[in-house]
Amino acid sequence: MTIKPHGGKLIDRVLTGTRKEKALEKSSQLQSIEIDVDLLKDVNNIATGVFSPLEGFMTQDDYESVLKNKRLSYDLPWTIPIVLDVTNEVGAGITEGDEICLTHEGTPVAILYVDDKYLFNKRVLAESVFATADQEHPGVAKAFAMKDMLIGGKIDLIEKINSPYYEYALSPVETRALFKEKGWKTIVGFQTRNVPHLGHEYVQKAALTFTDGLFINPVIGKKKSGDFRDDVILDSYKAAIDNYFPKDRVVMSIFETEMRYAGPREAIFHAIVRQNFGCTHFIVGRDHAGVGSFYSPFAAHEIFKEFPDLDIQPMFFRSFSYCKKCASIVNDKICPHGDDMQIQFSGSRMRDLIVAGQEPPADSMRHEVAQEILKYENPFVV
Repeated sequence: MTIKPHGGKLIDRVLTGTRKEKALEKSSQLQSIEIDVDLLKDVNNIATGVFSPLEGFMTQDDYESVLKNKRLSYDLPWTIPIVLDVTNEVGAGITEGDEICLTHEGTPVAILYVDDKYLFNKRVLAESVFATADQEHPGVAKAFAMKDMLIGGKIDLIEKINSPYYEYALSPVETRALFKEKGWKTIVGFQTRNVPHLGHEYVQKAALTFTDGLFINPVIGKKKSGDFRDDVILDSYKAAIDNYFPKDRVVMSIFETEMRYAGPREAIFHAIVRQNFGCTHFIVGRDHAGVGSFYSPFAAHEIFKEFPDLDIQPMFFRSFSYCKKCASIVNDKICPHGDDMQIQFSGSRMRDLIVAGQEPPADSMRHEVAQEILKYENPFVV
């Protein structure tokens, strides 16, 4: 049985036909707000159902409930605020009931129907979502850089994002149709912002053993300096899938959004999004969506205890390594051998080798994957 979208209904606020034409005609007469590419992606994700049940940017009731309770105002799980920030000067000219044209690079992209506007405390936002006010945390730094007022209200999308990776840009309607066509009843989602190493492959194949299909869903969007570039991630995953996965059991599609690095809260958010794409299960690994040492390694596992009413089922994976004695990839539950036999999957070690133009060893990364990465002069975000 197909899993229902979060909240029970897949949101569709994409204008087509005469409704789109009328919105475009009207847009030139409306006050406009220019939005950046991250907000543009939020608008697109709201309109196409990726963020179901949200129909627009959060009103004050939902925003405050998410910060305090990790739930929308009507008690549905939701952990990350999806908000539109404006300057006080812009906000002063907006009143409840207004219609606003949202533009990106001067082009009308959506109509916003204003429900409310409200001030917010940036420190409270940071401490609630990221569990710290330390601006060394990239999510906190962005929170403190936000404008001072938030505008809440539903949106209608005039123009979808023109993705440079269009062949991987599937909407929840499309992924659900694809899973149905393949006859998959159970689908496990895998969130990633990295290139694949053998540890990732082990986790994915272990989860796939218990489900009908694997949905690899890389985050495409703003990341911190030193993360792998979007094109490198996609090319390296294509190499892994083409050479080491059964073709009829894997789908790769992109999730166009920024990484927030909110650790456990973002793990819940990522699970909800994958439910909207049609997944029944979701892989949660060590330090999911973490950054630095801001979260304990398994905080993203523990937070799921707070959400027994989530429909999507988490699949928890702790540590995994290559055991020289077992001559295979193992985890701490199945291998009896000590630390001296374990080769850890060190992202920093693999990164250092790649920077030096060297291929990571076969106990860490597939040759075909490494070759795709090494094709790039600089595979990292600057």
